[in-house]
Amino acid sequence: MAKTPFRTEVLTPEGSVFDDEVTQISTRTKTGSIGILARHQPLLGMLEPTELRLYRGESDAEVVRFAAGEGYVQVSPDGVLLLVEEAHSPDSLDIGDLRDKLGRAEDALSSAEDGTEESRRASRDKRRWEAFLRIAEGGSQ
Repeated sequence: MAKTPFRTEVLTPEGSVFDDEVTQISTRTKTGSIGILARHQPLLGMLEPTELRLYRGESDAEVVRFAAGEGYVQVSPDGVLLLVEEAHSPDSLDIGDLRDKLGRAEDALSSAEDGTEESRRASRDKRRWEAFLRIAEGGSQ
C-alpha cells in the first residue's frame, strides 16, 4: 500500500536544507522516537540531536538522512516543519573532528559547576556530538 506524500521543510539558522514531499519522517523528540505519516495529529515537540530520516518512497535509496541538532517539530494540516540548530549529511561528518568536539564538551562539563548555564551548554554539546559521532560511524539512533 502506497503512503500519502506530504510537504516537509527542514530549516536551520543558515536557511532551508530540505523542502519537498515525503511519505514518512523518523526522528527523536525529548519524550522518545517518533514516526510521522500524512494526516498525523497536529503536534509541537522538542527535538533531540539524532539522525533525521525523511522517506521519499519505499526503498532505502529514497531516504534522505541528516545528523540534526536540537530543535522543534511542528506538524500541521499543511505539512511538517522541522527547525533545527544544524543539519548535516552523514557523509559530510568528520569522525576525528567529532571526537575532538566530544572531548572538549566532556572537559567543559567536568569543569563546570552543577546547575550553571555553562554546565547545561556543555551537556547539550556532549549529547549532540555523541549523536553525530554514532551517525558518522554508521550507527543509528
